[in-house]
Amino acid sequence: MVYFAPEAEPRYIEAGLEAGRMSYFAGRAAPMGAVSASVVTATFFNFNGELVASNIPKAWTLASPATLVTARFEIVDAALRRLLGDDGVASPEVAEAAGLARRAAEAAQPEGRPLAGGHMDLDWPDAPHLVLWHALSILREHRGDGHIALLVEADLSGLEALLTATATGTGFVPGFARASRGWSREQWDAGIAGLRERGLLDPAAELEPTAAGEKLRNRIEDDTDRLGGAPWTALGAEGTARLGELSAGLVRTALRAGAFPAEGVFAPASGR
Repeated sequence: MVYFAPEAEPRYIEAGLEAGRMSYFAGRAAPMGAVSASVVTATFFNFNGELVASNIPKAWTLASPATLVTARFEIVDAALRRLLGDDGVASPEVAEAAGLARRAAEAAQPEGRPLAGGHMDLDWPDAPHLVLWHALSILREHRGDGHIALLVEADLSGLEALLTATATGTGFVPGFARASRGWSREQWDAGIAGLRERGLLDPAAELEPTAAGEKLRNRIEDDTDRLGGAPWTALGAEGTARLGELSAGLVRTALRAGAFPAEGVFAPASGR
């Protein structure tokens, strides 16, 4: 949600950053400290390294990671109050969800999880809606770090990972995926050609997976769930189900309030 929040860029600019992609890269990477462009490219994975390098490490000369962590929590606070309302963020449902999500997040371990590890070392906020946000950020990055390990094991580059996810309808629509991750048309087409040679994309279609491509992505997704399962095992089936129930209501409210773009960004939920 925070990456689409209109509150984000003005607050990051106020903190010292330049307009554009810098707020995304620096805001998300800040919990890891003033890391290099290569570290951000490694941990974010599907971005063109040249795009990353045009923003990092310059961002750290304009605003410290600690300043950006504070700004990000302020952005989340403002955005959630807009999406859920002041009564919503103060509701018993948010407080209960925050407690459950924190229990799950505190069971996550940092080994091999650099982005999650950075978030784990941040101080917990006091307000329940921010506790919920922080817990979900840890869990998101924990899952994502494991996902990247599996993409590397499958011998997929960042661009190839983005292409196969886009082709199988599990990510962004193609135009947004390419532009937002900084890949040129030539690089995008070369990536498609390489995946066709590997038998993962259909040579007779613009961006369609073969059976082998579908199988690979399904395996990666299943194994990502497996590698990310420890926090949910610790929370238990009853707690996990209850958090899902509570979160579903909050998500519906946020979606109705316009948390995400209505079209042109995400692939249809039903597939390609």
